[in-house]
Amino acid sequence: MNRQPGSFVYKSQYPCSAEDLYLYHSRPGALERLLPPWEKTTIISKQGTISPGSRVKLKMYAGPFPFHFHAHHIEDQPGKMFRDIQEKGPFSSWSHTHYFQNTEKGSLLEDRIEYTLPGHRYLPSFVTNHIKKKLTSIFQQRQRTLSADITLHQRCSQTPLKILITGASGVLGKALIPLLTTGGHTVWTLVRRHPDPERNEIFWDPETGILNQLDLPELDGVIHLAGEYIGLNRWTTASKQRVLESRTRGTELLARTLASLKTPPKVLLSASAVGYYGNCRDRLIDEMVPSGKDFISTVCEQWERAAGPASQAGIRTVFLRMGVSMTPRDGALHRILSTSPLGFMRYFGSGKQYISWISSDDLISAMLHALTTPDLQGPVNITAPKPVTNRELMRVLAKITGRPLLFPIPGHLFQMMYGQMAREIILAGCCVSSKKLQDSGFTFRHPDLETTLKNLLGAVDLKPNKVQK
Repeated sequence: MNRQPGSFVYKSQYPCSAEDLYLYHSRPGALERLLPPWEKTTIISKQGTISPGSRVKLKMYAGPFPFHFHAHHIEDQPGKMFRDIQEKGPFSSWSHTHYFQNTEKGSLLEDRIEYTLPGHRYLPSFVTNHIKKKLTSIFQQRQRTLSADITLHQRCSQTPLKILITGASGVLGKALIPLLTTGGHTVWTLVRRHPDPERNEIFWDPETGILNQLDLPELDGVIHLAGEYIGLNRWTTASKQRVLESRTRGTELLARTLASLKTPPKVLLSASAVGYYGNCRDRLIDEMVPSGKDFISTVCEQWERAAGPASQAGIRTVFLRMGVSMTPRDGALHRILSTSPLGFMRYFGSGKQYISWISSDDLISAMLHALTTPDLQGPVNITAPKPVTNRELMRVLAKITGRPLLFPIPGHLFQMMYGQMAREIILAGCCVSSKKLQDSGFTFRHPDLETTLKNLLGAVDLKPNKVQK
């Protein structure tokens, strides 16, 4: 039996000062950045950051069972430590203290957790062992993310920027903003509802052409991500028109407004996609290849063309031709995982179609890199260096999750259900080169599929936590 309250200590080193490490944790977005991607944790509300009196309410899961965890920050010594405790949650008590200390190689972070489980005097020891194993997995993931974020910010965030973002409520925008704010950048967002000035929100309406340039602050850069979700449904004439117009109208309005400013931003990053190239099968292609003839290719080509007023006004314009973003929180990977609880389809159609993918962390990191790399402009493929086939993707997923590979799904079944969408999205392939991005100095956190999926799904082998002060 386990008759003692539990304790957990995790020590990790970082290539920065203790003061800078503390500062990262004190900025908005730190909690969002450090939540493990495989956990279905949702932030319900936040008040403050880490100063005493700050509070955060989380919805978490133990297997399929949800529970709430409310944390209250009670102590803070800037540059040295801060502490939060559980106000409501599954533990009888919980206290988490972060200690920051300078070392010869940078800084040391010691996370110390003290907790008591309900009925802990009568619980078998394997319960505490399970909790410690789970905490080790979470904190090793935190260490990987924090180390990579700090290295990125040391290169790209030495000068705080004022940044405007569209599409901030989407999955990509929600991931990008915490990365920017933990680097010390200030973010404004364009919204289509009544704006909250205290949250740096500015109203716009692309459908009616409303964007008052007097509402905009002086900006260093703009990241344009807005556009209607293409979805995995059968396309209709009306839905295709909405997809096209949601991209071209917003982009043209934004580019024209930025170009007319007395002091325009230095850079505009405008979203696009590798769908620009159409179905290229197994041919490795770069940014010099012209657009394809598919509907998606037409959308991407007109989407990029709509940003013309910005580039014509001398604003450095980068077209982010993004691959498939890998995250278990949404998108293609989320759909595959959630619809395949017993096993994965062996492949779709021929299974030979290439997927140009990228981890969600590399995707948003590439955006910050593009924002702060003056020589980078024009179209840039934002994809991992090693595209994979549909067969390979499903094989690696099965290996990592331990789920079996089942029968393949013939392509004609997809075409019967989804028509043109299936031909252009599910059954088409694109093998895209990321050489231009790499040559500009970008380094991938997750260059190959297997290590990426292990990291995203919490399947990384646990290592002993041995850190010398």
